[in-house]
Amino acid sequence: MSVTALYACDVLDDGSVAVLESIDAAEPANLAFRWIHLDLKTEGVRAWLERNCDPVVALALSRQDTRPTVNPVDNGNIIILRGVNLNPESDPEDMVSIRLWVQPKRIISTRIRRLMAITAIREQIGAGNPPRTIADFLVRLTAGLTERMDPVVAELSDRIDDLEEQSVDRSSGLRSDLAEIRRTVIALRRYIAPQRDVLYRLAGDTSGLLDRATQVRLRETSDQVMRMVEELDSVRDRCAILNDQLVDKRAEEMNTNMMVLSVVAAIFLPLSFLTGLLGINVGGMPGAEFAWAFYIVCGLCLFIGGSLTWWFHRKGWF
Repeated sequence: MSVTALYACDVLDDGSVAVLESIDAAEPANLAFRWIHLDLKTEGVRAWLERNCDPVVALALSRQDTRPTVNPVDNGNIIILRGVNLNPESDPEDMVSIRLWVQPKRIISTRIRRLMAITAIREQIGAGNPPRTIADFLVRLTAGLTERMDPVVAELSDRIDDLEEQSVDRSSGLRSDLAEIRRTVIALRRYIAPQRDVLYRLAGDTSGLLDRATQVRLRETSDQVMRMVEELDSVRDRCAILNDQLVDKRAEEMNTNMMVLSVVAAIFLPLSFLTGLLGINVGGMPGAEFAWAFYIVCGLCLFIGGSLTWWFHRKGWF
């Protein structure tokens, strides 16, 4: 059964590229490496992988849920990486997986969703600037993934800066934005942290697949990812601190409001008792026949209320 690849080409020793019409075509003698890029949603792809790869490799390349990892198998490496989702109407933290089976002269990559770093390599090949070796391909891919992560992480840092500035003047309406940032940080760190370890292991590869210069470049990319992880950790810690500050500020506002209500209740409690006592409808009520009794009671209430207000203010309760 013929399988249609998203993209398939042979990069030759002289730097030229031959686009493949069939992914089962024979390899030319002057082949530098062959790249076959497959969509797992295409019919027959999984069966083709099972026919042409080790069962362990076929399973890794067709797995739905993946995390960044690198595993040597026989004469190659299974490499799984993640990149931010820059597809339209998608969340960047919903990271896209790329699965690679890397051998000395062949790369098989599989995807479920489009990844911009892979698209960029295809465009470079189309523009006459292909990766000359497998090592160069890996360097371009990892660098492309990392470059597209950097603005997303920087935006999170800017967003928490804005929230910290807004929290000086107000505390309401910030909790939902803060929760969104924390959710994004958790989702990104879940994949970026393991990817740092993958790049570090690739930089220390001893199989001979990667030359010294490539290992140095991969180590630089690994350092970039390390800084992103540290920035994500910083944003996460700042979110926790800001959340505690908002909770404390809200609790302080509630305590202040409760204090005001308590003071008002304390002022009106004796007044309510006095007016309730004088309002009972029984015989013998003093002052009932006195013309100035009502004004005297009003003056007494004002005096009691004013005295309590002065005393509470002197105590600093409001």
